[in-house]
Amino acid sequence: MKKTTLFIASVLLCSSSFAQLFSDNFDSYTVGSYLGPQSTTWSTWSGTEGNAEDATITNNNANSAPNSIYLSSSVAGGGPQDVVLKFGQVYNSGIFTLQSDFYINSGKNAYFNVQGSATIGQLWALNVNMDAGQVSIDDGNTPNLATGSYADATWFTLKIEANLTLHVWKAYINGALIGTWINGVNTVASADFFPVQNSQYFMDNVSFDHQTYTLPNLNAMIANVNMGGEIAGQNVVPKVQVINAGATAITSFDVNLSYNSQNYPFSVTGVNIASIGTYTVNMPANVLVPGNQAYTATISNINGGNDDIAGDNTLSGQIDPVVPAPGKMVVGEEGTGTWCQWCPRGAVFMDLFETKYDQYWAGIAVHNGDPMTVTDYDAGIGGLISGYPSAVVDRLADVDPSGMSQDFFARLQTAPVATIVNGATWDAATRVLNVSVTSNFAMAANSNYKVACVLTEDEVTGTGNGWSQSNAYAGGNNGVMGGFETLSNPVPASTMVYDHVARAIAPSFTGMPNSFPATVTAGDTYTTNMSFTLPAEWDETKMHIIGMIIDPTGKIDNAGRATIAEAVANGYVGGISDMPTVCYWGGMSVYPNPASSAATVSLYIGKASNVTMKLVDFAGKVVSEKEYGSVQGNFEVTVNTSNVKAGVYFVELTADGQKTSKKLIIE
Repeated sequence: MKKTTLFIASVLLCSSSFAQLFSDNFDSYTVGSYLGPQSTTWSTWSGTEGNAEDATITNNNANSAPNSIYLSSSVAGGGPQDVVLKFGQVYNSGIFTLQSDFYINSGKNAYFNVQGSATIGQLWALNVNMDAGQVSIDDGNTPNLATGSYADATWFTLKIEANLTLHVWKAYINGALIGTWINGVNTVASADFFPVQNSQYFMDNVSFDHQTYTLPNLNAMIANVNMGGEIAGQNVVPKVQVINAGATAITSFDVNLSYNSQNYPFSVTGVNIASIGTYTVNMPANVLVPGNQAYTATISNINGGNDDIAGDNTLSGQIDPVVPAPGKMVVGEEGTGTWCQWCPRGAVFMDLFETKYDQYWAGIAVHNGDPMTVTDYDAGIGGLISGYPSAVVDRLADVDPSGMSQDFFARLQTAPVATIVNGATWDAATRVLNVSVTSNFAMAANSNYKVACVLTEDEVTGTGNGWSQSNAYAGGNNGVMGGFETLSNPVPASTMVYDHVARAIAPSFTGMPNSFPATVTAGDTYTTNMSFTLPAEWDETKMHIIGMIIDPTGKIDNAGRATIAEAVANGYVGGISDMPTVCYWGGMSVYPNPASSAATVSLYIGKASNVTMKLVDFAGKVVSEKEYGSVQGNFEVTVNTSNVKAGVYFVELTADGQKTSKKLIIE
């Protein structure tokens, strides 16, 4: 699969008033045959044409009869179709346009990306995703650079126009501008049309073109307006991005932002913006109001007068902020691991959501195969995702972490059955954290709803190879990724810091049975209690308590998020059903692995428990077994493997009926 950055979408179209370099309506090809062998411009991701990776010519549907191409996939990873349109060279200046007509079947989606390097798979310039009537575009780092609407089962035209000289990109649907932005990757070489899972779409009238571009003498251009938020009621600081689109330095200008019948003027002086340089103006703060509202940014008085091109001094758009359901908090759970080279993308987008949507978002990084793994939690998430990194929003279908926006906004507007308040007591001497999760029901429910509680920690660090983060973005060949492109591969443990780390989940991934009675009515309040003993190495000042209600289908209905200090301030509430102290595993590790003569098993046990450890071979046969009696706190033992045959084994540890295990390779 060639999509290593994100599931997002906007297609390229070109309003070409000049002769096109390439245009294809597929009418000259043989129906039922493969596209690649009939064209010198179309190929596949692998370069092998005329097989399942290629597209076939169809006359079942076309915007200009009779022919088009059809792409579809039903498998989790997408494909196997992976069709590439080659531009013939790498363009890094001038104005490049790409355009296509699309027809997306009802309830289905479409995806494509633009490659920035002649060697396919090295550099993503753009990702485009079309789903549920929405087009969304990202550059591999920032989501929703441009968004717009389309109708299912209806032909529409999508165009990308990239001024590569200025780094200013624009997207259009049916000729209407849906967004403008400065792109982090500013070269184009090919377009890759790849059907992701649930894709079904036709393409027709595909074209691309290139025009040279000459800088005028003095020209200030508004390249982008970011209103600063997407949720009604947010207090935002809009940002207007200005680019010097001329040859002469810009030293002063005025900006006015018009929004919600108000004008917000701002003067900029004492600057020196070089040719093709950019400057971001932080406009006066305002509050986003509900409803579809127009905004317009205008630049004037450039260097004390007028510039040479007035047509790019104004940029308008629409914003329709989401109105959140009262008391709603959305949970995002990300499957990640230090061994996973693409997982820095997950970390970047989890941080982005934390920053943008803190009041409405509870992010949890569920680690796999590294020292931060919580075995039960890892197993639960592993059953919902198809690979790493992946994310689930309120436990809907898995998505790439870069593509969480659509599910987030949909869930944010979904009224929850109850709101959640977390209370707590904290004993610093014993490190016992008692938690109360109080559910205030706004509508009727029943005993099929369950309560669960997660502890997370920010700024987690460690030592040793298991704490180094594999990083495919090192060197920048795979694009910009939140600063990881400037770091090494792997990022050493000494400099790597992990946020949103899942530390414990209670009582289980699926929640506590019988959390509520058979009949719950609106206005009822119920509290569930549980207790955790925190290892000394966990920093309680950097932890969050996330209480959640899980609905009968397994989705997360709602959540509440609080720091330990905030939960203590809320007060601890005694519930109708107290849960026992949670016996969780504080990061079981087995090392060295592979081992020859001996291996050390180390973990933390949350409460005094009778411990048994077994060494089990791949066929399930117990090779050795030992009981250790009652154990609490740090537990570390050495397993003698000198007389054990080489092969794959499992170290299985049981404490008061709870089990965890780690794979051990013996050489």
